[in-house]
Amino acid sequence: MDQITFTAARKFADIPSGRIAYVEQGAGPAAIFIHGVIVNGWLWRKQLEELSDLRRCIAIDLMGHGWTEIASGQDVTFDGQAQMLVEFLDALGIDKADFVANDSGTGVAQVFAAKHPDRVRTLVLTNGDVHDNWPPKDFSGFLDMVAAGGLPETLQRMLDDKDFYRGPDAMAGAYEHPEHVSDETIETYIRPHVASPERTDKLARFILGFDNAQTVRVEDLLKQVKAPTLAAWGTDDIFFPVDAAHWLQKTLSGPVTIEEFPDGRMFFPEERAEALNAKIRTHWITYSQ
Repeated sequence: MDQITFTAARKFADIPSGRIAYVEQGAGPAAIFIHGVIVNGWLWRKQLEELSDLRRCIAIDLMGHGWTEIASGQDVTFDGQAQMLVEFLDALGIDKADFVANDSGTGVAQVFAAKHPDRVRTLVLTNGDVHDNWPPKDFSGFLDMVAAGGLPETLQRMLDDKDFYRGPDAMAGAYEHPEHVSDETIETYIRPHVASPERTDKLARFILGFDNAQTVRVEDLLKQVKAPTLAAWGTDDIFFPVDAAHWLQKTLSGPVTIEEFPDGRMFFPEERAEALNAKIRTHWITYSQ
């Protein structure tokens, strides 16, 4: 799916939390794909293409990201994002769904599953926020920059100099092969954030709201989550080590399968989509309900 097709397919759900942008493909039981910080639903384009024969695949833009529109005071914490998902499912008439998540989306998915286990058919959690292992230590410089008010300038530089986005002072650490990230992908991820000062500010609020108390306080509820879970983890992630996958396996009460992707980094769902999609397909078929 190219960017033009993806954009043309964008829809919006008007709910109390805001006007939530999403792209869907396929039919059947719903699967919700949740991205992380800086990026948007475009991260999951290859999953929508390759898995739509099994599911109604829906990639949303989180609040503060992409083309989702929210009020200036809207809660964009993980708790707020989980509540948004409840409203989103209700608006689309979806009772229960499979959830696939990455980065911050992995934290959001855990909060949602802990609070609404009856609405989760299965989970696929990839490299991202787990329990107290976030915000990651190696992300502290980025957090300091945002706190100092440097986000607008940094985002604009990512657009003006795509190699800066791919470089060590920006997003290189999230990719196994940052040199392969296309200009189109960088534009798709970053352009919405600079569409207005208000959009940039909402992203900044999301980033500055990083607080692992949100995931730590649902630990006891997570222990009761029975949804079959695939913890698919890139092993070379400088932010989220594979230990997090093993914590999930020890904590969740349902069956948890760990699949390691050697040398994979945080955004391996995009870089190594074919391999991940094969694992998701097996997971869904194994636990079809």
